[in-house]
Amino acid sequence: MAETKREIERKYESDDGGLPDLTGVTGVAAVLDKGVAELDATYYDTADARLLAASLTLRRRTGGSDAGWHLKFPVAPGVRDEIRAPLSDTLPRALAGLIRSHVRDAELAPVVRLRSARDVRHLVDDEGRLLAEVSVDTVRADRLTGDGGSARWTEIEVELADGGDPDFLDKVDKRLRKAGVRPSGSASKLARAIAETEPGRKRRAKTKPKARQDGKPAAGANASITPVTAGDHVLVFLRAQRAAIIGLDPAVRRDLPRSVHRMRVATRRMRSAFRSHAKVLDRTVTDPIGEELKWLAGELGVDRDQEVLTDRLTAALDALPRPLVTGPVRNRLRAWARAHGDGSRGRLVAVLDGERYLALLATLDRLVDEPPLLPAAAGAPEKVLAKAVRKDFGQVAALVEEALEQPPGAGRDLALHDARKKVKRTRYCAETAAPALGGPAADLVRLMKSLQGLLGDHQDSVMTREALCDLAARAHAAGESAFTYGVLYAREERRAELVEAALPEAWESIGAAMAV
Repeated sequence: MAETKREIERKYESDDGGLPDLTGVTGVAAVLDKGVAELDATYYDTADARLLAASLTLRRRTGGSDAGWHLKFPVAPGVRDEIRAPLSDTLPRALAGLIRSHVRDAELAPVVRLRSARDVRHLVDDEGRLLAEVSVDTVRADRLTGDGGSARWTEIEVELADGGDPDFLDKVDKRLRKAGVRPSGSASKLARAIAETEPGRKRRAKTKPKARQDGKPAAGANASITPVTAGDHVLVFLRAQRAAIIGLDPAVRRDLPRSVHRMRVATRRMRSAFRSHAKVLDRTVTDPIGEELKWLAGELGVDRDQEVLTDRLTAALDALPRPLVTGPVRNRLRAWARAHGDGSRGRLVAVLDGERYLALLATLDRLVDEPPLLPAAAGAPEKVLAKAVRKDFGQVAALVEEALEQPPGAGRDLALHDARKKVKRTRYCAETAAPALGGPAADLVRLMKSLQGLLGDHQDSVMTREALCDLAARAHAAGESAFTYGVLYAREERRAELVEAALPEAWESIGAAMAV
């Protein structure tokens, strides 16, 4: 069974002079010697270093109190989530799944072996509570591939205690710097080991990525290229969405907050780019990819839509005065949410483990590596992208005005929902163009985001009212009072009316802004 530990730590260079006296750090009552641990860790990656490129670390370590398999994900500078699994001869399935979007069918192999003598100190307060663990690590790194280089160094590592105040690390940092200790130049031991055991490191000069003979950038150079043409800007946008889908895969598997939503948005952004930039990208190639992205978004949406509905219903129920809550409404809502959510997490993980999903990831790789560019892709972004933005905005205008002309009811609800989808597409199109077009496109992004929020509130109300009808019918069939569901329905209906009343003025202000 895997477990997660949030690591908040800082690393420092050491001149082998040992650990400076830390008893003077504010809040530290004692520095306890916890002895020396001998650690032996083997780090794994693919032959083309896919985990390293994604800032992921996978190791099998013996020695110390946490022997086992460790997979580390970056969260923020100096903060990582470490997923731990028990020691075994092969990579545990739980960890293999978390790196599958990166590794796919490639083979994992030992890359570096690190053997460390860890001299540990505990910083405790006057009640004996642990504030941080400080260690002096004497490290030997051996590369297990290529020419098999080796390196040695000593470093100081300060890790905050679980639940500790991150500001405490600033106090330790101040004391270490005063003693002449400086932060490490490497983010991790693995990064330093890879750099210092590189074959021919001492004689290798830093060079810029070489261009291929066909004039295209060398592998790994794309990220550093400044977009010039319209096609360049679209490809920057597509690469960002591809990276988001792959990068969010582990977070979705871990059920982290908003991960499903963010991954779903990335699929929508990419599909929108295909449609908005049909003059740049060949739709005979992108349309089938768009259908696969739509499939993935639908699979992701099963969880997300239910989560949004449940949260909205729970908040609405909490806001009701107690006399208006009759019958076992909360129990009914919980049972309804469980019934709609049972098995969805396992089903979604099965989708991410499936061959169809892996095939989609491979297709996205090919798309950004060998994009199906049309002649317009070579055009100036100020012309090509601006035309795409104007076209999308024109379609939004037609849909919004058509919806506002309809009387309240199911027809208007559907028209507003269609307008909302087009608003999203226009927003994403403007996001693609903003780096090239500047202020006007950025203003449109802001305006479309605001309109999207308004229309989103309306659609959420429509979906919530449908759910309330279902809940009321179930309650009635069970002999329970349906009064509360009716009250909530009326409130949702009023919220939708307020949105519809605000829409004409909001749209008028957007039209005025775009006319300037």
